[in-house]
Amino acid sequence: MWPRLAVALGSHLRAGIAVSAALEAVHPAEPHWYLSTLGSASHSRGGGFGAALLRSRLDRCDATHAPAYLESSKEVNIGYYERFGFEVTREIAIPRGGPTLWAMWRNPR
Repeated sequence: MWPRLAVALGSHLRAGIAVSAALEAVHPAEPHWYLSTLGSASHSRGGGFGAALLRSRLDRCDATHAPAYLESSKEVNIGYYERFGFEVTREIAIPRGGPTLWAMWRNPR
């Protein structure tokens, strides 16, 4: 993934590496499913597609008795993830004035 990511980041590669390092530094050591990227196209938002995707992954987590972890890049989405059983475990400050991310953990059900 890094070669394509490096091309995409271009002159912002160092910032991307700093973000990656900041996330890695606080990533949980306990075995878990890492839901690194979830999203939907703007024209399909509100149709339940994101919830269906998330539910399918969480059903698998629960079936294997595995916790799940994600970072929310938007504070407004914290409540959304909380409805699925996630809890904020910490705020992650991105270096060089980057945005705040919220680490969220969900124990299996």
